[in-house]
Amino acid sequence: MGVWGMGVVDVYAGSGQIITIAIMAVALGLDALSLGVGIGMKGIRLLHVLQLSLFIAFFHVLMPLLGLFAGDYVGHLLGQVTQYAAGGLLFILGGHMVVNSFRSGDSVGLQAVDYRTLWGMLLISLSVSVDSFSVGVSLGMFVNHILLTVLTFGACGGLMSIVGLLLGRHVRRGLGDYGEAIGGAILLGFGLLFIF
Repeated sequence: MGVWGMGVVDVYAGSGQIITIAIMAVALGLDALSLGVGIGMKGIRLLHVLQLSLFIAFFHVLMPLLGLFAGDYVGHLLGQVTQYAAGGLLFILGGHMVVNSFRSGDSVGLQAVDYRTLWGMLLISLSVSVDSFSVGVSLGMFVNHILLTVLTFGACGGLMSIVGLLLGRHVRRGLGDYGEAIGGAILLGFGLLFIF
């Protein structure tokens, strides 16, 4: 009976982690979506949509993977306070994203980068994926599903950038700032959940 009860608890904890990972992946993908809308409004060919989205997906796998390894190491060092450190990091990152969403100057400078060149695509992809490193550090302190985590982040980042770029081709007004603000608010909420 005790073994069966333990299995149910493990399954429940595992599904809770998967839901958390999925929500965070969407929250971080909103940044790629919002930047994609801005770039798409300037006009973009379908080939560049595919190329840029693949770069963003790659960096949305690489950056959280590096963060997960760093977070696992930090988690071993911090021991009992790991949950509070992870929550505090998510809270700070979420707040930073919300504040940045109200600064119009930052995204305008990034959108001036030529997305048709290799270096431009790399710069844009890295810039929208940097936040996922910090989230990876937080998740690395407690997450068990590393492969699932990074693949979910990559899939969400890539798909949401495709949606943003294609949407931007068809809209005339920017939706970008709201996406980053919503993503930041979600991370803020998770940070508070981890702390309390």
